[in-house]
Order: sequence, then C-alpha cells, then structure tokens
Amino acid sequence: MKSVQQQIDSVYNFLGHYKYQVVIILGIIVCVFVDDNSVLRRLEYQLQKDHLRQEIHKYRAMHEADSLELLQLQRNPKSIEKIARQRYFMKKDNEDVFVLSTDQQPQNTDDEESQYTDDDDETAQ
Repeated sequence: MKSVQQQIDSVYNFLGHYKYQVVIILGIIVCVFVDDNSVLRRLEYQLQKDHLRQEIHKYRAMHEADSLELLQLQRNPKSIEKIARQRYFMKKDNEDVFVLSTDQQPQNTDDEESQYTDDDDETAQ
C-alpha cells in the first residue's frame, strides 16, 4: 500500500503535469454550470423570452380585435344586437333561437356534488 504522502505526491505530480488541461476543464465547468451567467441559465432565459414574446403577440392581437369591436359598437347600433344574439343568445319576441354546438358539456362540478352529498346527509338523519 502507498502511504498518504505518496498519494499526495502522485496527485501533485499529475496536476503539475496536466495543469493547463485541468485549468481549461475547470474553466469550462464553471462557465457552463456554476456561474450566474452560465450557458444553461442563458438558455433558460432565452426560452422565457420566447414564451413572453408569444404572450405579447397574443395579447396585442386580442387588444386589436377588442378595439375594432369597440369602435364598431360605438359607430353601429346594429352591432350591439349582433353581439347580444351571438354571445348571449338573446332573441326578439317573435322568433325562436336554435343553438347548435359541438362543445362538450362540463362535468359535474364540486358545487353539484356537494348538493348531492348534502341531500344524502339530510335523508340519513
């Protein structure tokens, strides 16, 4: 077995022989993983920037559409009737409205389930 001093000497000789390679590898490790401005963090920040830019684009498009709709509502009184019919299913007195939708019906919510459990509790008493 080697003594502790011989092991320290062998590590020292290894580091002395490959000092430039060790420094380069440690520098790369620090730059890629450890530093506050590391490559990994820069990639993470870039992904966040891309996501935020997509959100900005989406909200600008929504703002433009809403601004146009508001302008149309201010200029054309018939557009109020159109929106009331399309969004809120309002109708005139002498007409019937048929709603054809492919949307799925919502599942039971917590409120509906709590109503059933409350009824069950009352019948049990």
